[in-house]
Amino acid sequence: MTPRGDTASFLNALRDPKRAKRLLGAIKELTAEPVAIMEVCGGHTRTIVRYGLEQLLPKEISFLHGPGCPVCVTPRERVDMAVALAQKRGLVLATLGDMLRVPGSSGSLLQARASGCDIRVVYSPLDVLALAKQNPKKTVVFFAIGFETTAPTTAALLERCLMEGIQNVKVLVNHVLVAPAIEALLKEDGSRIDAFIAPGHVCTITGTAPFEPLASSYQKPFVVSGFEPWDILLGLHNLLGMIANKETGVKIAYTRAVLPQGNPKALSFIERFFDVRESFRWRGLGNIPKSALRLKHEFSAFDAEKAYAGVFSSDSKPDPEACLCGEVLKGNAKPSECGLFGQACTPQDPVGACMVSSEGACGIYFRYKGRVPA
Repeated sequence: MTPRGDTASFLNALRDPKRAKRLLGAIKELTAEPVAIMEVCGGHTRTIVRYGLEQLLPKEISFLHGPGCPVCVTPRERVDMAVALAQKRGLVLATLGDMLRVPGSSGSLLQARASGCDIRVVYSPLDVLALAKQNPKKTVVFFAIGFETTAPTTAALLERCLMEGIQNVKVLVNHVLVAPAIEALLKEDGSRIDAFIAPGHVCTITGTAPFEPLASSYQKPFVVSGFEPWDILLGLHNLLGMIANKETGVKIAYTRAVLPQGNPKALSFIERFFDVRESFRWRGLGNIPKSALRLKHEFSAFDAEKAYAGVFSSDSKPDPEACLCGEVLKGNAKPSECGLFGQACTPQDPVGACMVSSEGACGIYFRYKGRVPA
């Protein structure tokens, strides 16, 4: 579908109840057996819950919320590293706003800022350039998080630093890769995932290539979907058609934004500045091989992890046992099944990272499904 006219008209078409009703009818015709579909991206979860799609669909269709929230999967020890850096004199820590409330072992970045640490919220990695120019006698460290979607923007920051000769910027890299996490879930004993709604934003960068080997090896269908209600229903219709025809592979239902080859320029930025780490720990999923990025050796002058290695502690605490954030990220539990949900754990005072972000399943349930546990 190609946007025509003004934005409001375009969005209205994607949210048109009459069109949705026709597509729901087609979905019901394709639904014969129970099917568990994981929507990987938190943006998809928000649409599904906000618009009540679960209630409209046949009861045989169940959604499993996946690990597609970058704030949520960033583990405690990486938050602890950011807090340790923020406490260092002469340093400015720049972070995206969602990371402020994520709990670390001894508090959050918001609490560190309240205690006097110089922590600034940025809306783009390129905002870090202005901070560096405004604070030439300080080192500005960017706490970089996100999937393949945001890694090119971090690379663009580094390129600008090189072009302009800015030397007081460093990056604490926490960029992670979606496909290895999906494979880790598929390898788990008792995995009940039948199909995937693949992450639309990630695929605008990567295309379908990272998911094609998974579809082949594990005989699962993947459909790349957009983020409006119509997008989700269209992706779901495609998935059910693939299941009915016993097809595997990767299809694109988000053709207005995603090409099979992705974005070559963005991919070249990632390739230029980053290597793949041997292993990286995800919140809830544990250590996953080849699942994250690090700066290449030739750009180590920008690497906060190397520059401040002596600042970091190795005694990070695990998430509280009562918190089900890890199980939510694996699709094994719904947020409302956690005894802390909406009581001890709220967006204002979160126990787990899944309650913090607008893409975190617990925060989404809190906002759109009520605050009382099941």
